[in-house]
Amino acid sequence: MNRALLASFANRLAIPDLRWMPDEGFTVSRIRIELLSGLTVALALVPEAVAFAFVADVHPLVGLYAAFLVGLITALIGGRPGMISGATGALAVVMVSLVSQHGVQYLFATVVLMGILQVIAGVMHWGRFIRLVPHPVMLGFVNGLAIVIFLAQLGQFKVPGTMENTGHGVGGGEWLSGMQLYTMLGLVALTMAVIWVMPRITRIIPAPLAGIMVVAGLVIAFGLEVPRVGDLASIEGGLPKFHIPTVPLNWETFNIILPYAVILAAIGLIESLLTLNLVGEITGKRGGASQECIAQGTANVVTGFFGGMGGCAMIGQSMINVKSGGRTRVAGIAAALFLLVFILFAAPLIEQIPLAALVGVMFMVVIGTFAWNSFNIMRKVPLMDAFVIVLVTVVTVMEDLAVAVVVGVIVSALAYAWNNAKRIHAETRESVTEEGAKVYEIKGPLFFGSSEGFVELFDVPNDPETVIVDFADSRVVDQSALQAIENVAAKYQSAGKRVMLRHLSRDCHRLLNKAGHLMVDSDDDPDYGLAVDYSVRTGILGGH
Repeated sequence: MNRALLASFANRLAIPDLRWMPDEGFTVSRIRIELLSGLTVALALVPEAVAFAFVADVHPLVGLYAAFLVGLITALIGGRPGMISGATGALAVVMVSLVSQHGVQYLFATVVLMGILQVIAGVMHWGRFIRLVPHPVMLGFVNGLAIVIFLAQLGQFKVPGTMENTGHGVGGGEWLSGMQLYTMLGLVALTMAVIWVMPRITRIIPAPLAGIMVVAGLVIAFGLEVPRVGDLASIEGGLPKFHIPTVPLNWETFNIILPYAVILAAIGLIESLLTLNLVGEITGKRGGASQECIAQGTANVVTGFFGGMGGCAMIGQSMINVKSGGRTRVAGIAAALFLLVFILFAAPLIEQIPLAALVGVMFMVVIGTFAWNSFNIMRKVPLMDAFVIVLVTVVTVMEDLAVAVVVGVIVSALAYAWNNAKRIHAETRESVTEEGAKVYEIKGPLFFGSSEGFVELFDVPNDPETVIVDFADSRVVDQSALQAIENVAAKYQSAGKRVMLRHLSRDCHRLLNKAGHLMVDSDDDPDYGLAVDYSVRTGILGGH
C-alpha cells in the first residue's frame, strides 16, 4: 500500500496527523528552543491558571490540573503544533454561577459533557465552519482579546489577599501605592526592555524567559518587596487523581449541566479555532480544525475525571510560545510537564517569581497580538467592515469572545445580504426571436434578500402578451427566489399572458413546471444544478 493511499485512509478515519518533525528536522538547537519555549509558557501559565480558578470560585489546583491535562493532551493530538491550551477566563466566567449554585462536582460533570459535545463536533467536521468567520471579525477578535489580556494583568497591581471574585473576574481590593507600586512598574518595564533587547543580542534563550530570569534574579537577590506568585496561592500539590464526579445520575442533573456544557463547548471551540487560524497565519502552516475539536473534547473529558476545570486554547500563551520559537508538539508537551514539575517539586521556587516579570511578558504579548495595522485598514475598507472590526473588539471586551464572534458573523452576513439585495435590477428590450415579446434581462443574484425587489421589476398590466425573463447575468440561489419567480408567473397568468424563462437551470425548470405557470424556453439554458435536491424530494420549491 503506497504512502498516498495510507494518507487518504488516515484522512477518512480522522486519524490525527501528529507532525512531530519540524521542517528542518530535530537538531540539538531545535530541541533546546522547544524546551525553553515550553519552560517560558509554563511559567506564564501558573498565575493565569490560579487567577482563573479564583474567577470560577474553585481551588487553585483545579485550575493548575486543567492547565496541565488540557495542555498535554492538545499538544499531543491537537490540530496545530505550537498552540497552547489550558484554563481560560472565557470559560471561567461561565463556570462561576454553576459552582456557586450547585458545587464543584457539578462543574466536573459539566466539563465531561462539554468534552463529549466537542468530540461530536469534531467527528461531524463542524470545525470547518470557522471558515465562515470574515477577516474583519478576526481582526476584531485579535484586538479585543489583546485588550482583555491587558485588562486581566491590571489585577496584579492590587495588594495580594485583598482581591475579590466579582463573578466577572478578580476585582475589588486595594491598589498598590507608593514605593511598592513604583517598584512594580519599574520591574514590569525592565522585563519588557529585556524582551525587546534580547533578540538583538542572542537567541540562545527565548526573550520572555530571559526577562523572567533577570527580573526574578534581581527581586530575590535584593529582597525587593513586590507581589510574587506565592502571594496568590500555594501551587504545591500531588498528581491529579481519577475521580468520577459525585453527582446524581438522573435527568435533573442532565438538565442542570447541559446548558452550561453547550455554552462552554461553543466558547471553547470558537476560541480554539480562531487561535488555530491566528497561529497558522503566523507560522505559515494550516491546522486541522476538526482534529482540534476532537483534541479539545478529549482533553476536557479526561480533565473532568481528574478534577480539572476544563479549558481551551490560550492565545496569550500560544503567542508566547510562537514568539519564543516553539513550532512543534515538543514545546506544548514540555510546557505541560514543566507545569506538573512545578506542582510536585518546585512550588517553593516558582512561588518566589515576581508577578511583575509575568505581567511584563503578558504586556509584550498584548503589543505583539494587537493588530496595529487595523487602524490603517479601517481607513481603506468599506465602512461596514470597519464597523464590524470595532464592534467585535468592543463586544469581546464587554461580554465574551463567543458572543462577539457570533455578533460579528451575523452583522457581516446581513451586510453582505443587503448589498447583494440592492444589486438586483433588469434591463428591458424587444425580443429578436419572439415577435412583439418583451425581454427582461435580470442582473444580479436572486435570493431571499432580493426576491421582493425582483417582483417589483415587472410591469404586468402594461407588458405585451409574451414576456421573456433572461437569467444569463443572474443566478437563482434559494427557495425564496423560485417562489418569487412563481409569483411573477402567477401574476402574468392572471392577466392572460405567458412567461418564458431563459438561461435558468434545468432543475429550476422542473420545479417551476410542476407549478404549472411557466412556458420554458430551455434551448440555451445552463447545466448547473441545485446545490442540494432535498427540496425536490420533499416537494418544496428550492433551487440554486
